[in-house]
Order: sequence, then structure tokens, then C-alpha cells
Amino acid sequence: MLSRSSFLPGRTRQVPTGAAVMELMGNISQPVYGPGPEAPGSSTPGLVGMVHGFLRMVQPNALPIELITGFGQPESEKATGEQVEELLLYELGFLVCVAIGLLFILLVPLVGCCFCCCRCCGNCGGRMYQKQGRRTGCRRRALWASVLLVSALLLAGDVCAFISNTRFSQAVCSTFPNVNTTLNNVHIYVASIPQQINYIIDSSDVPLSHANYSLQDIGLNLGGTIMLSIRSGTDGALRSLQGLLQEMQTLCGAFSSIASTRSHLEALQSNYSEQLAILRDGLNQTLQRCGQPCSSVSLHGLAFSANFSTIPSVEQQREALDDGSGFDIEHDLERVNDTLNRITDKVQEGSQDVVKKTQEELGLIRQEIRSLKEQLQDQLRLMDMEETVGVFVGNATSMLNEYREPTIALDGLRWSVCVLLCCMVLLVVLCNAVGLVLGPLGLKENVLPTQRSSLSNAGGNFFMAGVGFSFIFSWVLMLLVVITFVLGGNTYMLVCESWRSQQLFQILDTPGLIPGFNLSELLGQQDGTTNFSEIYRQCQQDAALWQTLHLDQSVSLDELLNISQYTGEISTAFEKMNITVGPISLLSQSQREWLTNASQAGQPPDFTLTLEQLDQSVTQESLLDLAAKLEQLGDSQGEDVKEDLKADALKLRELDKEMQTSFSGELQSLKENIHLVQSRASELKAQTNTALNEASKAQEFLERETTNIIKNETWAFLEQLLDFFETYISWAKSGLKEDVARCKTIAQTLDNMEAITCDYILDSLNAFWFSLGWCTFFLLPSVILAVRLAKFYRRMSIADVYRNEAVELPPTFNFYIPRPATRH
Repeated sequence: MLSRSSFLPGRTRQVPTGAAVMELMGNISQPVYGPGPEAPGSSTPGLVGMVHGFLRMVQPNALPIELITGFGQPESEKATGEQVEELLLYELGFLVCVAIGLLFILLVPLVGCCFCCCRCCGNCGGRMYQKQGRRTGCRRRALWASVLLVSALLLAGDVCAFISNTRFSQAVCSTFPNVNTTLNNVHIYVASIPQQINYIIDSSDVPLSHANYSLQDIGLNLGGTIMLSIRSGTDGALRSLQGLLQEMQTLCGAFSSIASTRSHLEALQSNYSEQLAILRDGLNQTLQRCGQPCSSVSLHGLAFSANFSTIPSVEQQREALDDGSGFDIEHDLERVNDTLNRITDKVQEGSQDVVKKTQEELGLIRQEIRSLKEQLQDQLRLMDMEETVGVFVGNATSMLNEYREPTIALDGLRWSVCVLLCCMVLLVVLCNAVGLVLGPLGLKENVLPTQRSSLSNAGGNFFMAGVGFSFIFSWVLMLLVVITFVLGGNTYMLVCESWRSQQLFQILDTPGLIPGFNLSELLGQQDGTTNFSEIYRQCQQDAALWQTLHLDQSVSLDELLNISQYTGEISTAFEKMNITVGPISLLSQSQREWLTNASQAGQPPDFTLTLEQLDQSVTQESLLDLAAKLEQLGDSQGEDVKEDLKADALKLRELDKEMQTSFSGELQSLKENIHLVQSRASELKAQTNTALNEASKAQEFLERETTNIIKNETWAFLEQLLDFFETYISWAKSGLKEDVARCKTIAQTLDNMEAITCDYILDSLNAFWFSLGWCTFFLLPSVILAVRLAKFYRRMSIADVYRNEAVELPPTFNFYIPRPATRH
């Protein structure tokens, strides 16, 4: 007997798709780089912003790109003169500032010397005499406040100079590890390129392995899909035919049970009919002896109410349904199912040559892809580039380590000199501060200038000391400011500002600026569209080097990754593969005729009368009721008749019990089988027609589609096999163009070098000369104000008395002077 599960397909192996293979290949890992440059500890963003604003004001002109790109080219004297004029115009702001600085350096010492000589001669405030007046106090306070403000500005500039000087030293010290880390990141980047290419090439093992596994299990993979496709059109018919055969066997068993039950009931009826006749004769004799009292008892009910011999015969139906064993339909269905299940074995056996040929081509594909590693490295010169960069990084690191200690030592000396100069400014500030404190403390309003206290006089002397220090050191400070201003300011505007405005890239993009260097020719490009600006912009977006350098113009990936020759051989091999399933016939014509005839002959006869008889009691009258009447009559009769009536009643009860035991099971079984055949036989014709129609469609499907299914599934398997390689080729191209050598590190390297040079070193240097220049500039008003304020605190040699009518003079002055007069 066939079960439904026997029609299910055999075990098949799940073949991964191209997308699943891509997931197995994974993503191309990116290298891990070191941290970015470490900024100096101190920071003065406001001061740096002021410096940048001052430099842009000094040099508002854009970078003369044409002048720089044309520099060094052979030109006429007129053109050279124009270039010089343009250069001077560009540097005009710096030249003016330098001229002012040089004048300051020359004039301040000269003015200082003249000022000293003039004072020694009693002029320029050198005469120790101060004219007194009504507004003397106001002027002193105004000068005191002015000196305080100028001293505060000097102190602020000096503090900024101290901070900038320290920040510059921190920037110099951190430059070496920052540059080493940056260069090491470049080396890591260059070294990762061959590793990423090797990863892409090595990942070809994934599709090759899956293709090989698919070929090794071609019976389960290709044969399984063929079997599933064929079964999609045959399993419905097989299940219908199986269900029809099971239904016919069920009906046949029910008809056999009806025939057997009919025979058994006829035998029981014949046996119990004799017993009822014997019992009826005995009761007649007993009732005759009883006489008139028993005349009301009738014995006509001691007979069967049903005649079981009238049950219709079902032998014809049973024979019609049971003759199917001679047609062996069930065995044929098993054979069809086995034929379908053996498709996988037939495919495995019939594809041995194709599998062998395809595996040979897979080996050639593996060799071809492996050879790409050397081809890419040769065409892109990766090994040379890695070696060159490694040597460069090694030499640069060695040189940095070699010059690190001398540079730090020299910077320490520079730091000390700058601190000393800052201390000179601080000394002037301290002199002013002491003068500002001692002068007011020692000064009394009602004391003559010739009688001022030593404390007040000391305050004035400190002011003059500050003036002297200012004349002595201001030119040195200005000399340092001019030198650092020219170096730091020019470098910042030429390099940093042009970098941030992308003008520096425009210079580098100029063809022929560097003799013998052309980026497009170096990369083997014909159109010459590659430039530094575009490379830097794309690297900031973390683009791959393949896109950035337009390597597709010099290296064709379509040619390198072309395996169409081998896939063509595989396709040709599959075209020659011949897979045959063999003829499959679900039903023969005789089997179809038998099923049709059996469904018609298997209809049950009319069981209406039989069912009516089965619904009645077995006997015409209840034996138990008759036994009860006899017992009742026996109670009213004499002893001789009474015993006979009691005995007959007992026999009736025993016979009723025996008949109920014998007939109840048989009658119930007969009734159930009759209902079974009536309910199921009515659907047998429709079920037979449905099964035969499905069998016809399945047979047509097999004859029409089997060859197409084998062909289509074979090509689908081939496409799936080739899809492994197409997916890998697409993934490899995408990886080389989009993921290999993402150059954001190069842009970050340039940005790091710009940050180290501009943000750390030049900004610190520019902030230092700006702060020191600030101090030097405010030394001039400090000198003027301090000289004037000193007279209000120093002890004068010549007294100047001012008499106010409303003010009473001290007792010392016993005469009236209408105007200020001098007294020696």
C-alpha cells in the first residue's frame, strides 16, 4: 500500500545563491591607524584670531598664482620687471611693516640718546622744576590712570608672549612624535593595499568551493530540482489514484462483510426457527391442558418478523471491486514513484563527464584569478611603492630621531632668550607698577615739590628707570619682532592661507611647474585630467585610490577579470550533457477501463426493505411479554399446570436471551456496512472520474514537459553555477574600485602636516611676535606718560608756589606773593 509520504521528493541539498556567496566573502577590512597629532597644552584662540586678522589686513591680496607658476621661466627683461613689480605689490604690506620696524629700530635708540643728552642739559624735562597750578592734581591723576592702563596693556601682551613662547616650545617638542605617527600611518596605508588585493584574490576560493560542492552533489542539486519540477505535475494524480484504490478496497471490504453477515443471519434464522417451532408445540399442549383460562394466549408471535434470505446479494459488487488485483495498479504506482525518486541517481551517473570537465575548468579559473595578484602588483607597482615608502618613512624617522635632541636643545636656548626679552618688558611693567604704588603713597598735597618725601621721589625714579629700560631694550624687541614677523607671517600667508583657500593646489596643478613631473603621464592617463585638487577633495570623502587616480584608464579590470573563455567551456560541456528519465506511464488503457467499470458495478443494491426489517424486533411478538403472561396464568392454576407454565416461561426467557446475543452484533454490523456502502459508493463515480482526469493530465504533462524540465533545470543549474563567478567578479571589481586603498588617510596626513605646521608652530610663532610687538608698541606711550608722571612725584630742586586767596598758607610763609615765584 502506498502512503502519501511515499510521493514526497528525496533529500536535496540547499545550494547557496550568488547573494549568499557575497555574504560569505564579507567586506574588505580597513587598516587601523594611529591617533592624530597631539595639540600643545596651552591655547590662545582669541590671540590667534587677532593675529590672523592682522596678517590678512597687512596682506589682503590673493596669492599671485601666475607669478609663481611663471617663476624660473626664461622671459624678457620687461616681463621680469613686471614680475618683480607684481611681487613687490603682493608683499607691499609686509614691506611697509618692515620699514616701520626698521625706522623704530634706528630712531628709538637715537631718540633715546638725544633725550638723555637733552635732559642732561636741563631741557626736555630735565630741569628739576614743576610749575604748580589749580589743575595740577587733575593732571597727575589723569597721567596716573593713563600709565596704569598702558602698564596693564603691556602686562597683557607680555603674558600672551610668555604663553605663546611656551606653546611654541611645546609644538616643537610634539612635532617629532606627531610626524612619526603621521608617517607611520602612511606606511600602514601603503602596506594595506597589497593585503586588501590579496584578500580579494583569495576570496575567489569561496565561489570556487561552492561551485565544486554543487558539482559533486549534482545528483541531489540538479536531480532534486528536476524531480521536484516533475512531481509538481504528477504528485496530485498519484495521490488521487492512491485515494481511489483505497476507497475501492474499503467498499470491497464492506460488501464482503455484508455478504458474510447475510449468510450468518440466514443460518441463525433457520436454527432458531426450529427451536421456536418446538417451543410453540409444547406450549400448545400446556395451554390445552389449562383449558378455558389460557384460551386468551396466542402463540402466533413465536415466529421471525424478518426474512434474512431476502437481503440483496452483493457478490457482483464485491467481485467487481476485488478483481483489480489482476491489473496490479498499486504496483505500477509504486514503480512510477520509484522512477521519480531515482532521477537524482540518473543525473549523478549521467553527468560524470560534465562534472569532470567543469572541475578542470574550475582549476583553470583558479589559476587565472591567482595570476591577477602578480599582474595587479606589477601594473600598479605596489611592491616598489611599498618599499619606497618604507625606506622613506625609515629615513625620515631616523633623521627626526637624529635631530630631535639638538632641535629641542636649540629650542630651549631660544625659549630662554625669548623669556629674557619678555622679562625686560616685565621689568618695565614692574618699574611702572612700583612707581604707581610708591608715588601716591609718598605724595602729600600740601607739601612743596622741593620737600616731597623719599617714598614719592622713589616712585618717580622708578618711572624714569622704566623709561630708561624702554629705550635700552625696545629696539632689541623690535628687531626680534621684525625678524619673526617676516618669517612667520610670510610663511603663514604663503602656505597656510593658500592651503585653506586651495590656491596652493592650483599651483601644484600647473603643468611644468616641476620640471620633468607630470601627474597624468605618471599615472599613464591620456586625457591628463588628474590633479592634486581633485585627488585631495576625493580623498577627504574617503574615496578609493582606483577612483581618485582614475586607474581604470591605465589598468582594465574587465580584461584582467575576464573568465568568459572558461565559462564558455563549462556551458559547452553542459550542452552536451544528456539526461533521460525514461518512459513513465501512470495507467494503461485496460486499467482505466477497469477503474471505470468498477466504479459503475460497485454501486450497492436497494437496501430499503432490508433496513426496514432491521429496524423491527427479531420475532413478531416479544418472548419476554409472552413469558410474563404464562407466569401470570400459572399463579392461578393448579399445581400440575402451574409447573408446566412456569417451565415454558423460563424457556422463553432463555431463548430470548440467546437470540439477542446471537443477532444483535450481526444486525448492527450489517446496518453499519449498508450505510457505509450507500454513503461512499455514491461518490465513487465522481472520485473515479476526477482521478482519471488528473491521471490523463499528469500523463500529458510527463510526455510534454519532461524534456523541457530537464533542459530548463539544467540551464538553471548552469546559470546558478556561473552566477557564483559573476557575483565574485562583480564583488571584486566593486572592491577594487570602491574599498581598496581608501585614501582618507592621505588627506588626513596632509591635514595633520598642515595642523602641525600652521596651527601648532606658525600660530605659536605669530602669536609670540604679535604679543611682543604689542608690548613694544605700547612702550612708546609708556615712555611719554611715565616721564610726565615722574615729575609729579620726584623731589624738585626749584620750588614753585601757587597762592590761592581762599587758601590759608602755612605759617612759614609770612609774605604775600600775587604770582608764582621761584625761590632757590
